[in-house]
Amino acid sequence: MNKKIGFIGCGKMGEAMLEGMLLAEVISPEGIMVSTASAETKTKITTKYNVKGTLDNKEVAGFADFLFLGIQPAMHKQVLEEVKNHVKEDTVIITMAAGITVSLVEKSLEKRVKVVRTMPNTPSLVGEGMTAMCINDEITDADIEGVTALLNSFGKTEILHEDLMDAVPAISGSSPAYVYMFIEALADGGVRDGIPRKQAYRMAAQAVMGAAKMVLETERHPAALKDDVCTPGGSTISAVASLEENQLRSSILQAMKACTDKTKGFSK
Repeated sequence: MNKKIGFIGCGKMGEAMLEGMLLAEVISPEGIMVSTASAETKTKITTKYNVKGTLDNKEVAGFADFLFLGIQPAMHKQVLEEVKNHVKEDTVIITMAAGITVSLVEKSLEKRVKVVRTMPNTPSLVGEGMTAMCINDEITDADIEGVTALLNSFGKTEILHEDLMDAVPAISGSSPAYVYMFIEALADGGVRDGIPRKQAYRMAAQAVMGAAKMVLETERHPAALKDDVCTPGGSTISAVASLEENQLRSSILQAMKACTDKTKGFSK
């Protein structure tokens, strides 16, 4: 890609994205610049990835063709005000934080600007991220192609209407936390029945990963895949019945609603 990539803020998520781009070779190190809040973080990132680094957000804004904002929600207005006179005309601004709307970016920069709102997740760290994105009217097909190439370097992407973006954390942004709890519970059950802890974690995690891959690759309904495992009168259907009695689905739906309600609060 013959474009320059900038990161304002480079925490765990920003670093995961940066590393994914470099590993996939969609961009070379000399085409990336990061700005960080501390000299220590700047040195760590520039030494590890051989990219350009600075403590000046304005320098990154003037450098980048694709500018990722890897900062906390509360910092966006301040940072956008700081860099608004330094962002190049055709630069694509890419947000990564929950609750940050396209209109907030547009109003903060006080000019016509290309904006992509994204919600990545932490499995991006291992190249299996899920990133939802929405775009404003200034984005071209070429911009979409460029952004998608960058985001697909560490996982998969889906383009949604912005009205749906507040629902994304509950289903893919935050849901790895629920899955980790499920894996931990499976492992605890295995340990209770005598399986060593490390083996229990590996077996549970592999089962979850394999089940997810079955859904993605077969494109069959999850209920049909579940039915395939449940032989009549068998142990699996007994476990499924117990989960239903203990309201597994209802608990998940309630958790997702709590997550969505909280996310909507960030944009107010």
